[in-house]
Amino acid sequence: MRILWVCNIMLPAIAKRLNMPYSNREGWLSGLLDRVISEQDRNRIELAIAFPVEESVGAFDQVMQLGENISCHCYGFVENLAEPENYDVELEDYFRLIIDDFQPELMHVFGTEFPHALASIKVFGNPDHTLVGVQGLISACAKVYMADLPVKVQRQATFRDILRRDSIRQQQRKFEKRGVYEVEALKRVKHIAGRTDFDRAETAKINPDATYHYLNETLRGIFYRDRWKKSGCQLYRIFMSQGDYPLKGLHYMLQAMPKILEQFPDAELYVAGSNIISRETWKDTLKLPAYGKYLLKLIREEHLEDKVTMLGRLNSEEMKEQYLLSHVFVCPSALENSPNSVGEAMLLGVPCVAANVGGIHNLLTDGGDGFLYPPGDVEALADQIIELFTKEAIVDRITDNARKHARVNHDADQNYYRLMRIYREML
Repeated sequence: MRILWVCNIMLPAIAKRLNMPYSNREGWLSGLLDRVISEQDRNRIELAIAFPVEESVGAFDQVMQLGENISCHCYGFVENLAEPENYDVELEDYFRLIIDDFQPELMHVFGTEFPHALASIKVFGNPDHTLVGVQGLISACAKVYMADLPVKVQRQATFRDILRRDSIRQQQRKFEKRGVYEVEALKRVKHIAGRTDFDRAETAKINPDATYHYLNETLRGIFYRDRWKKSGCQLYRIFMSQGDYPLKGLHYMLQAMPKILEQFPDAELYVAGSNIISRETWKDTLKLPAYGKYLLKLIREEHLEDKVTMLGRLNSEEMKEQYLLSHVFVCPSALENSPNSVGEAMLLGVPCVAANVGGIHNLLTDGGDGFLYPPGDVEALADQIIELFTKEAIVDRITDNARKHARVNHDADQNYYRLMRIYREML
C-alpha cells in the first residue's frame, strides 16, 4: 500500500534528522508512526508524510531513514500557519508535485483545521481513497467560541489586537472562515475517521454519504507509564492544559475559584500553554490581548493574584510532571471533541473534572471515572472539584476506573490494527 499522510506538523522523528526545532503537539502521531515503521514490511506499506514548513525553510522532498533499513518519503510544503483563515492556492501546486512524485494509492489527512487539508483533497481528487481523520471540528467550535464572555468583553480590543487584527471577535470570524474550508474538505471525501458520538453526528450533517470509521487515538507513550498517587501530589493543586483563548474556558475556572477557596484556602490553579496574562515588562503589557486583559480583571476582582500560575509551553515530560503533581485536572472548555489532555490525565489516573460538551462523555463516564458538569456552570464546576478534594474513597475508585477506561480507549495495538483494517477496506 502506497499511503500518503498529510499532517499538521513536522513530526519530531523527521525534525530530529533535519536538526530542526519541533513541536510535541499531536504526539499521538509519533506513536502511530513508530508502529507503522516497525511493522512496515509485514503490512506492505510504503509511507510518505507531507507537512507544513515555514517559508524560511522552503519546500523540500527527501527520503529519510526513520528506522533500520526502513525509509520514508518526506515532503515539506510552505504554509502560513499563523494565518490559517486564508486559503493559499499555491498549496494546490505543492500537492500536485507531491502526489505526482509519490503516486499514493490512499491519502490519510490528519485533521481539518488548516487549509492544506482542503488543498490536498482537491488535488488528489480520489474521494474513495481519501480518509480524513477528525480531531476537533473548527466549524462547530466557531459557534461557541465566545464561551459566555460578556458582550462588553467580546467587543474590546487592545493595542496588540488592533495591530495584529486579532480581537476576540476577529478570532471568532477566523474560526468561521476556517470552518468553511473544513466543511468543503469533508464534503469532498467518502471516508471519515472519528471516535465520538459528537464527531459522528456533526460530520454526518456535513456529508451524510461518507462512511464513518471508528478509530481511536494512541497517545504519547510517556503517559502510559507511571501512576498518579495522592501521596505524591500537591494537595488542592488544580491543573489545566491550556487557557489562551475563550473556547478553553479559563475564565470559568477563575470564576469557580472563590467558592473552592472558601473551603480550601490552599487551593491553587496552574495553567499550561501560552501565557497571555504576563505583565513582567512593558513589552508584555503591549502584547496583552483583550481576553488576557479580562482574565487579569477576574484575577484582580477575585483576589487570585497568588493563586494562579501560568506555566508556559511544556514538553511531554513536563506535562506529565504537572499531571502527577496535581490533585485534580480540569477541562472547562466550551466545546471539545476528544481532548488528548483528558486522555493523558486518565491514563495516569489523575482525578478529572470536565465540562459535558462534545465528545468528552465518550472518554469520561460521569461519576465512574471522573466528573462531568453542565458547560458554563461555574458553581457545579467548583462543587465537583470540592467533592474530589473531600472524599478520598471516591478518588480511589475514580482513578482506578479512569486508568482502565483510558487503556481501552487508547490501546496502541487495537488502534493500530483498526487503522490497518480501514486502509485495506478502502483499497
